[in-house]
Amino acid sequence: MQTVNIHEAKTQLSKLVEQAAKGESFIIAKAGKPMVQVVALDAPAPKKKRRIGFLKDQINVPDDFDTMFQKEIEEMFYGKE
Repeated sequence: MQTVNIHEAKTQLSKLVEQAAKGESFIIAKAGKPMVQVVALDAPAPKKKRRIGFLKDQINVPDDFDTMFQKEIEEMFYGKE
């Protein structure tokens, strides 16, 4: 992606807008620090990373998950009966 400084963007705005309209987005920087990104209005939105469900069908939670090792845990806290 092309990065241009503000002065260059002002002098070549028409050319840069045409490039963005064709799908070539660019970044405008001030003193080397990126400030804004210019993209075409009909450009597809960037895909967000999907975190929820990323392990779907890869792990199995046992039915007794809430009570697993209950006896051992109770013995650690209360001692053997």
